[in-house]
Parts: sequence; C-alpha cells; structure tokens
Amino acid sequence: MTTPAPALDTLSPRVAAMQPSATLAISGRAAALRREGRDVIALSAGEPDFPTPAPIVEAAHQALRDERFSYTPNPGIPELREAIAKKLQTENGLDVQAAQVVCSNGAKQSVAQAVLAICQPGDEVVIPAPYWVSYPEMARLAGATPVSVLATSEADYKLTPDQLADAITEQTRVLILNSPSNPTGAVYTPDELEGLAAVLREHPHVAIISDEIYEHVLFDADFASFAALDGMAERTCTVNGFSKAFAMTGWRLGYLAAPAWWSGAVAKIQSQLTSGPSSITQYASLAAFEMGPEVLEEMVGAFRQRRDAVLERLRAIDGVTCPTPEGAFYLFPDVSALYGRQTPDGAEIAGSVDFCTYLLEARDVALVPGEAFGNDAGVRISYATDLDTLMTACDRIEAGVVGLR
Repeated sequence: MTTPAPALDTLSPRVAAMQPSATLAISGRAAALRREGRDVIALSAGEPDFPTPAPIVEAAHQALRDERFSYTPNPGIPELREAIAKKLQTENGLDVQAAQVVCSNGAKQSVAQAVLAICQPGDEVVIPAPYWVSYPEMARLAGATPVSVLATSEADYKLTPDQLADAITEQTRVLILNSPSNPTGAVYTPDELEGLAAVLREHPHVAIISDEIYEHVLFDADFASFAALDGMAERTCTVNGFSKAFAMTGWRLGYLAAPAWWSGAVAKIQSQLTSGPSSITQYASLAAFEMGPEVLEEMVGAFRQRRDAVLERLRAIDGVTCPTPEGAFYLFPDVSALYGRQTPDGAEIAGSVDFCTYLLEARDVALVPGEAFGNDAGVRISYATDLDTLMTACDRIEAGVVGLR
C-alpha cells in the first residue's frame, strides 16, 4: 500500500511546532487599537527611542555617494570584520581573528544560524527562563528540543550552577546565555559566569551561545564576555550587533564570532539563505567604532533615569514586586500575587496573558505577558520611551491593578 501524498497546505513539522512572536502580536494589537482612535501606550517593543548617531548616518550618505551598491562578501566586508575582531580583542578579551567573524542581518539571524549550524533532532538546548521569545523557536526550527530552566525573581532571574548541572544531559548540545537579559535586564557578574563555566568544564560536549547584544546598555554591574573565561573560547559563539547600543534597529546588522569550525558552518548557511547584509549598513557601521563612549552615555543615562522612576512606581503598587535590572531597558515585575482576582467586568485574571489583555483593552497600555518568555508570573515592560509617557503608563497600570477585585 502506498502512503498517500500530504495535502498541499501541509507544513513542515518544525515550522508547525513554532510559536509566533508574542511581542509582535502585542505590538500589532496595540497598533490596531490606535487605528481605532485609542490612545494606547505601547511598552512592548525592544527598540531604543533615540536616533542613530549622526556620524553613522553621514557614513551611510558617504557610502551612497561612493556608490557602494554591490554585493559584499558573504560574511561581511573585510574592514568591518577586522574592526569587530579588534573590538572583541580589546574590549572583551577574546582571542578572535577577523576570519572567525560573520556579519548577518541582525543579531537574531546570527543566533538562529549558530543554532542551525550545530543542532539536530535529538539534541537539547538549555535556555534559562525568562528568555527572549525566539530562543526556543530557533531550537525547534533546528529539530532540537528546548529545555527551559526557570530562574526566579528571588534569584534576580539568573541561572545558578546547580540548576545548570541538573539540566545538562547527554543530549544537551547548547546552552544559550543572554546577559544583559531580554526580558529581565539581569546581568551576570564575572563570578556568576565563572560558576556556570565550572559546571560546563565537566561537560565538554556542551557548546555555548552568548548573546551580548545589550552589552553597552549597562547600569550597576560589570560586563564580562563568556568566551573570555578559561577554556570557554573554543566552545562559545559570541553574538552582538549594532541595533541596541547605536540605535540601529532598522539598519539590520549583527555579527557573531566563534571557533572556525562553527563560524565556517554559519557562513555556509548564510550563503544559501541571505548572503551578506546590506552594503550601505556595513560601511556606515564602521563609523560606530570611531565614536567615543560619550555617544552612549546620554542614552544609557536616560535609560537609568527611566528605570529608576518606573521601578519606584511599580514597587508602590500592592501585589507587584520587581528586582532591580542592571542592564538593557526592560523591567520584569512579578504580578502573580494578582492572579485569581477579577476585572470590573467579572473576568478572572488567571495569568500573565489575562493581565496584559486586561491592561490593553481596559487601560490602553500594552505590556508583554511573561508566559511568552517562559515565566508566567511576570510581565515585560520596555522603558524605551520618554519619561512623561512612562509615568502616564504607570498611572494606567496602577489604576488597572486598583480596579481588580
């Protein structure tokens, strides 16, 4: 008996298993309400509200005048790869050569291709939760199984060595770390990273993807690259980019640096998917390495002021608790004490989705439910907007919570 052909609209099981982005879904619903005339405040997107620095914009103009319109080498132009390698050497203490750098259309593509390059069905990918929403879906796309390990608010949302040791099995292929973290803003100290590295030295079959895209949005902690720890360079893929620190989200340029066996495989994947990123963006991004730290100080200072102001407001709301984030531009308050209460219309708040839906529909403020990040106890708040808007949003959140019964 022959097996019947699948229906035309049958999807790949790997794609069918993936979930759509919750952040994009919330942003879309907020935009729809705005089109209806509602004054919705969206604190859901992870995008700096600052312009790209003028020297980068001017470098893009110069690239246009110079007619830099051709395809570039697949892993990026040599000048940019060399600049990135130098940055990683001098700022992060990594022994990296330009040949190990691959530039992609954003750090998201870099992480996805790093996963695809080494994971296969049967592998496990350990992901501390709360996690960025795309990590588990990237693992599923590769045919691997995401293994979520819950880091609680009491632990400042950081994975402990004991938790990591318990999560690793013979099938574990990758650990994904994100510091500073999206969605919590948590930053691992050098000692905390060393504690994780000590566990990994007992498991040489496990590779590490260290997503460091928020490296320069840092407040109260010292930053350290995981690959700089003893014995980690030969098994770590370091991911970074220009979108957050240099407010270049729409420019789409990220990069990774990894051992040659790994970065070469990533370059091979990219050559068959997208080829190299935008030529104009690459030439423009060279200017970022020529700017001093004062370019970042204004933006980071504003984020710190906003963080402190919103944190104070949230902690004054009965039933809401929140650790102090040390980086990025997110807060992840625990609102689970509010679960079980009812809205003025009599609907029960059973979890983070209900809570965020209530605030959006009844109070015109958009947050992202923690369920999407692997921790249903909390919600993500992006404070990448002006302080007056944030204070208005806090007024609405407080009124929404007070309105529960």
